[in-house]
Amino acid sequence: MSVWRLMSYTFLRGISTEVKKTILRKESHTMSQPLKTLRLDKSDKFQSIFTTELRVLSDVFSKHGHELRIAGGAVRDLLMDTVPHDIDFATTATPEQMKDMFEKEGIRMLNMRGERHGTVTARINDKENFEVTTLRIDVITDGRHAEVQFTTDWQLDANRRDLTVNSMFLGLDGTVYDYYGGIDDVSKRRVAFVGDPTKRIQEDYLRILRYFRFYGRIAIEPDAHEQATLDAIKKNALGLAKISGERIWTELKKILIGNHVVHLVPRMINAGLATHVGLPENVRVDIFKGVHKRCKHLNPQPMTLLATLLNSVDEMMNLHQRLKLSADERDLGLFIVEHRQDKPHANPLRPYQELYLKGNRNRVYERICEVFKYRGEEDRLEEFRSWHPPKFPVTGFMLKQRGIKGSRIFGLSLERLMDVWIESDFTLTEDDLMNNLEIGRAHV
Repeated sequence: MSVWRLMSYTFLRGISTEVKKTILRKESHTMSQPLKTLRLDKSDKFQSIFTTELRVLSDVFSKHGHELRIAGGAVRDLLMDTVPHDIDFATTATPEQMKDMFEKEGIRMLNMRGERHGTVTARINDKENFEVTTLRIDVITDGRHAEVQFTTDWQLDANRRDLTVNSMFLGLDGTVYDYYGGIDDVSKRRVAFVGDPTKRIQEDYLRILRYFRFYGRIAIEPDAHEQATLDAIKKNALGLAKISGERIWTELKKILIGNHVVHLVPRMINAGLATHVGLPENVRVDIFKGVHKRCKHLNPQPMTLLATLLNSVDEMMNLHQRLKLSADERDLGLFIVEHRQDKPHANPLRPYQELYLKGNRNRVYERICEVFKYRGEEDRLEEFRSWHPPKFPVTGFMLKQRGIKGSRIFGLSLERLMDVWIESDFTLTEDDLMNNLEIGRAHV
């Protein structure tokens, strides 16, 4: 019996016969894949990640006889000559072995909730955190989560990952380990699932959106998807209904601010994803394309672009219910839906100045800016940003001195005086407005 097969049986003790067969089928498939390596040790980007703390981490794993490699996205980024923002690590050590090792070395550990999934977070020199995860096999998947079994086989762990460009490992000596053609795919800017797209998607339906996100991040051609991938996505679109709104929104936001979004969104709609991510069944993709064309250079927020696919406040609230948006994101979407239409006025800026002066100024300011981006009105946006709001000369204390009492009358009087002041182009003084107080009362 080969060494890898013997190791597999060791890890599979205590698991049902059917699950054993499933994992061994995965292993057989995996072992047929050729390993490709590449050296990155001369790369300045690779050398730049070696902090004092990372060297300490590396020495600890070497001292205790466990392999440690950089995993996934950071490897991809380095191959694309980009310094990674986040670095994940993988190891042959189990969580228990890592805990024992870190305790012996006096290294603090944080957030032990990830331990059941194989992740231990070490804090080195009270300065830098490192997430290190044990190599794993997905034993059981339900389209959202996976029950995992630990392994020491790097190839088996690569087999459970979503995309070829995310399935590589990088040794701290600079050696890239590639089992599924990730090196070639990075060079070609090709985005493809590891193995069978349908199988990968059904393990976690969020991978549908991750595919589109990474396409926008990696691909050069805006719409050069492989038909087998699109077919698998369309066939499994309903699976997104199982995924939490928070996870979907995290991916959507990245898609909306990424490259090729004007091509990706129509592809996603055509694949039948709309209703499963909270959008209406019939969306106006032409409106989305038009808004994107006129405002892409203004860096609109993701919600600003997503609002183009919504026709009403009700549809915006349905989206919020599905995605569990933050209050600010929800209110931005509502504001855009309510205020994106023309506001005829002799002074085109005046309706927005009024919205600002009468609203929660800190929050309304950004929402108004996003409306100008949506409308492609760059000059109006700059004019609004350079506007110095005048101070309303009347205070509540002044009204009390004039005998205005009762919260309703008080509020309506103040609102009426502000309307008069705004209509005067902010020229009326305190005396002018107080002289209008009776007019305000009459309107109350």
